[in-house]
Amino acid sequence: MSDQVPSRFASGAVDLSALQQQAQQQQAPTGPSQPAAAPSEAMGPSSGVVAVDVTDATVQSEVLERSANTLVILVFWADQSPESVTARDQLEQMAHNSGGAWSLAKADVQSNQQLAAALQLQSLPALVAFAGGRPVDLVQGPQTQQGLQDWINKVASAAGMASPTEVDPELASADDALMNGDLDTAEAAYTKYLKNHPGSNDAEVGLAQVKLMRRASSAPEDVVTKADANPADVDGALAAADVEMLSGQPEAAFERLLAVVARTAGDDKEHVRQRLVELFSIAGADDPAVNSARRKLSALLF
Repeated sequence: MSDQVPSRFASGAVDLSALQQQAQQQQAPTGPSQPAAAPSEAMGPSSGVVAVDVTDATVQSEVLERSANTLVILVFWADQSPESVTARDQLEQMAHNSGGAWSLAKADVQSNQQLAAALQLQSLPALVAFAGGRPVDLVQGPQTQQGLQDWINKVASAAGMASPTEVDPELASADDALMNGDLDTAEAAYTKYLKNHPGSNDAEVGLAQVKLMRRASSAPEDVVTKADANPADVDGALAAADVEMLSGQPEAAFERLLAVVARTAGDDKEHVRQRLVELFSIAGADDPAVNSARRKLSALLF
């Protein structure tokens, strides 16, 4: 793998934008233009495309323009090259596991010979990294999966982007179940992950979220109103804080429980303290509300 940007890329001499015009001109006499290749997976408007098939006609929009905002890896493959098919499939899984940190573009070299020629490719598989609207690095020939990840991290760092850390597929599956409201599946997946990876903060936070959603789902609709009317009810305060947390009001939840800690003692104080710590982990250490509430909790306890 190269440690520096290939000289032909550094000069900026590769003009891929012209390929789109050439492809459109070639298509014009034969009838209406063909629709652009669809992404391999449907995505929401804000999540971005993880993997997409590209052609000479779509490289401008799907690779050059997209790379202005995110790292794009373009992999060239062919059925006649099993190594390139393996690399393509590995990269697609890696792109999904990255949580959208970078995008993959896939080009069948047999159908995109002009694109391959413009990049002066010599062997398969061939991977070209794009950032800032231009090609920035190239690697050709078979690579290990770890080698691919190391190269992607190197390119991202050189382009001034955060190194894309691959998300563990088991955790990603558990997170998906949680987001879909399948709490039983999520709990089982997080518990299994913790058994195999003791001390995993992500899995522990995931389990805390499962518990929070279960508690909040059984709370009465007027739980906050009742808690406000009866501040001495510790269980009511805990339930109201759960609802506030899930409603996007962590500060309100923290302040409610801090007030309970201030006026209770013994087991009640410890129970509420533990719940606060759990909610802190769900909100995340970088949340300003967590930092403020932690200081207040320390002052109340010590």
